[in-house]
Amino acid sequence: MAENNQTTTAQAGTPEQRFAIQRIYVKDSSFEAPSSPEIFQQDYKPQIDFNLNCKNKFISESFYEVVLKLTAEAKQDDKTLYLAEVDQAGIFDIHGLPEESLEQALATLCPTILFPYAREAIDAMVLKGTFPPLMLEPVNFEAIYVQTLQQKAAQKEQLPQ
Repeated sequence: MAENNQTTTAQAGTPEQRFAIQRIYVKDSSFEAPSSPEIFQQDYKPQIDFNLNCKNKFISESFYEVVLKLTAEAKQDDKTLYLAEVDQAGIFDIHGLPEESLEQALATLCPTILFPYAREAIDAMVLKGTFPPLMLEPVNFEAIYVQTLQQKAAQKEQLPQ
């Protein structure tokens, strides 16, 4: 009986929902160590600044490209020790989601999948620059998404009517 209900629902026009990873790749990366080699002769006590940005674009049919940009900059005594950047990208096949769910998947689920790849790419560049490992902590993209929605709502309330 359950099989009949599922078939009836599919025939009634409920769209099939699909989320699949098609490809994960590095779109761009760079590493700079402008204070080398002098910096290697000093004690290593950097301040690390970490930034991330995520953007997405519709490619075709149900395919979307999501690009997660991570930037890690290490400074010490107003000198940049290194600057590591990576644009970690993925192509995702997302079909049948309502608009709100699609927006949320592109802003939370896709970057969550891409982040470990980007974190490893940053760490590998830092190590190849002969600096100590840089293990970035996990990021809660769901919390960032909720915060962004709250900020947009607050901005709408402040607009004159």
